[in-house]
Amino acid sequence: MRDLKASKQKKTKSNRRKQVPQPRDWKKLFHRLLRVSIAAGSGFLLSAGALLTAQMLLDSGYFGVKLVRVEHQVRVSEGDILASSDIQIGDSLFALDLSMIGRKIEEDPWIAKAEVERSFPDQIVIRVVEREARAIIDLDYLYYVDVTGEVFKMLDGNDDLNYPVITGIDRQYLLDNPDKTQGCLNLALRLMDTLEGRSLFNLDDISEIHYNQQEGLILYTDIGGVPVLLGDDGFDAKLDRLEKIFEDLEPRLLALKYIDLNVTDRVIVKLDVKHAVGSS
Repeated sequence: MRDLKASKQKKTKSNRRKQVPQPRDWKKLFHRLLRVSIAAGSGFLLSAGALLTAQMLLDSGYFGVKLVRVEHQVRVSEGDILASSDIQIGDSLFALDLSMIGRKIEEDPWIAKAEVERSFPDQIVIRVVEREARAIIDLDYLYYVDVTGEVFKMLDGNDDLNYPVITGIDRQYLLDNPDKTQGCLNLALRLMDTLEGRSLFNLDDISEIHYNQQEGLILYTDIGGVPVLLGDDGFDAKLDRLEKIFEDLEPRLLALKYIDLNVTDRVIVKLDVKHAVGSS
C-alpha cells in the first residue's frame, strides 16, 4: 500500500524553467539606439532635401510649359484647340487640371474625345478624336448625326449638305424617348451601311430616309421622290429583290406611287394613276 503521508511530504517539481537575471548590456543597447536615431535622421534629411529640391525646381520654372502638341486633329484647327485649352506658355505642369482642360476642348461639337497628358519636363500633349458626320436629321433645324448615331451639331451656312437626310423624328420625340430615338437612328445607319456597298441601288439613288413608327423605314428615291417601303429588318434580301428589277424601273420612277419590299419574295410596284392619266 502506498504511504500517503510520505507522498504529501514529497515536494512537487516545478514545470517552469528557473530564470536567472542577466545583467543588461547598456553599451550594446546604446549603439543600437544610436543606429536607429541616425537612420531616422538620415531619412528625414533625405525627405526634406527632396522636398526642398522639388520646390526649387518648381520655383525655377523647370516644369513650366514650353510646348503644347496637338495630335490627330483634321477638321478642327490646332489653333482652335489650343485656344479652348487655355494653356499658357510658362504654366506649371503640376498646376494644370488636365481633366478640366479635356472637357473644355470637348465642348467643340466636332471633338468626340480629348485626352490631355503631361510630357516631362516641359510639354503638354493633347490627343483628340473627331466626329465623323454620317447623316443629317431634321429636328425643325438640321443637325448632323455621327457614325455612332449621336446628334451632335446644328448645321450652319458653311456646313456640307451632301448627306442623306433622316426624317420622321421630331425634337420632342427625341427629348421624351432618347433610347427609342437612338434605336431608330442606329437602324437608319445600318440601312445606309447596307446601301453603301451596292452598285445598282445605293445611297446616290436616295434623297431621304424616313422613319415611321408603324411602317419602319421608308426610302425616298432621288428621282421622283418615290417611297420605297423597307420595314425594319431583312434589308439585304429586300434590296436584292429591288436590284433585280431596278434597271427597268428607273426610267419610270416619275410614274410610280410607291415600291413595297415588305412582301416576301416579291416587289409590289404601285403606279401613280394621276401621273399615268396626265401623261397618256
